[in-house]
Amino acid sequence: MIPTLSSEQAFERYEAVKHRFPILSAYKTTIEPIKDLSEIEDRFDAFVFDAFGVLNVGETPIKGARERIEALRVANKQVFVLTNAASYCFDQVVAKFKRLGFNFNDCELVSSRVVCEMHLPSVDSSFVWGVAAPSSFRPEELSVKAKPLLDDQPVYDEADGFLILSSESWTLERQALLFESLSQNNRPVIVANPDIVAPREEDMSVEPGYYAHDLMDRLPGLSVAFHGKPFGTVYDEIERRLGSSIPRHRIAMMGDSLHTDIWGARVRGWGSVLVTEHGFLRGQNPMDAILKSGIYPDFMTPSI
Repeated sequence: MIPTLSSEQAFERYEAVKHRFPILSAYKTTIEPIKDLSEIEDRFDAFVFDAFGVLNVGETPIKGARERIEALRVANKQVFVLTNAASYCFDQVVAKFKRLGFNFNDCELVSSRVVCEMHLPSVDSSFVWGVAAPSSFRPEELSVKAKPLLDDQPVYDEADGFLILSSESWTLERQALLFESLSQNNRPVIVANPDIVAPREEDMSVEPGYYAHDLMDRLPGLSVAFHGKPFGTVYDEIERRLGSSIPRHRIAMMGDSLHTDIWGARVRGWGSVLVTEHGFLRGQNPMDAILKSGIYPDFMTPSI
């Protein structure tokens, strides 16, 4: 049985675990509502887009998103996608956006999985990683030694560490196997998607962050490293690609989630734009969530 969460339940879960996020020290209570990004185009030099809920919902592109990207290019703005979706290897990420009709080049696409993979060899090159991955996963996709985590307890027990890429084929039974193995032998856990949920066409899918925080709640001494919004390594990579000519306050992040997109941008010193119509907060009053969480974006718009 796969757990499901409503948007309200997911919000409460994010609230319960946000003490594990990077520290957000700057307090603000003002938000500037905008019709779309054309109203703030001149204030930023680089625009960084979340995918789910901003550019697409599931396999459906959001109306006007492709045109907005091209308009920013015409205005000589740099554009990036920063996605926490870690089920796909990079070639699959490229193919997905082409399939959706977006014309991004490779250097404009930054996934949390790619950043995670960049950091794996620095842990211990001799490690054999047990990997929670989609059913299509092949160990040779990674540059480290890896075995998929399925239903055999010895594979869990023999792993030197664990890499959580995807929840696509993860189950509560496999979560129980991982918990049992970690409770007997504490080893590193690396999570390539910190999201608790992701918006789909009809509902919210449970993502790797849900399972990682479940483990942390039950195993207080567990060492977990996250790659993906709101954690710092993905912002490091965007800024590396931009170079030093664009200061942080001239970079804007567009996202549908207060706890990942907006929190991470605020911590980093980027501008933040909450998109409300298509993703995490669709059908809700976004100000209720903002007031309850205390996470204020710089700008708020129904759609980009």
